[in-house]
Amino acid sequence: MAIRVTLLLVILVVLPFPSHCADPDPLQDFCVGVLNDTSTSINGFPCKPASQVTSNDFFFDGLTKEGNTDNVFGFTATVGNVLAFPGLNTLGLSMNRVDFAPGGLNPPHSHPRATETGVVIKGKLYVGFLTTNNVLHSKILTVGEMFVVPRGLVHFQMNVGKEKAMTITAFNSHLPGAVVLPTTLFASMPPIPNDVLTKTFQVEASVIDDIKSKFGS
Repeated sequence: MAIRVTLLLVILVVLPFPSHCADPDPLQDFCVGVLNDTSTSINGFPCKPASQVTSNDFFFDGLTKEGNTDNVFGFTATVGNVLAFPGLNTLGLSMNRVDFAPGGLNPPHSHPRATETGVVIKGKLYVGFLTTNNVLHSKILTVGEMFVVPRGLVHFQMNVGKEKAMTITAFNSHLPGAVVLPTTLFASMPPIPNDVLTKTFQVEASVIDDIKSKFGS
């Protein structure tokens, strides 16, 4: 009997459960999010009453306009997640439009709650991600080519063409989150102590202060 129980526990641990792979499965046709509702909700926002839902709740034009790339990195991401498009609430997916100036960079970052896939719509992008064994997988992509980044892994995209570039990305979460390494490390509030950063990067405090100044920290 003990052997059977142990075997059952092993199977339960080893077998992949779909609910663990992305956002939880919805229990209704839709749940248009009420973003300003302060009541407690797990893995999503409270639902707008069905009687108040309209067709407009299921359409979003936020990705139609080119984003402003006039910044230090030369890129911008226009998000189509649940915060911008409440109709995505509980549906387990979202999309972004990412615009790049020539030479623009979407700096190393990760999405803790989602795998990402994307297709190049315009230009030429150098796309890469790093495994937990510090192996870099990368390739230069042109229009129509796709990429995938496994959930939680650090990745980046850089415009290596002479013209503007743009990609559309998709995630298996309505709110994938983003941990952007340079701003997380050097522009957090409150800031990470210099002692931690100097030890991490094996540099003098003046170097850390100089980097922080570039991010307004």
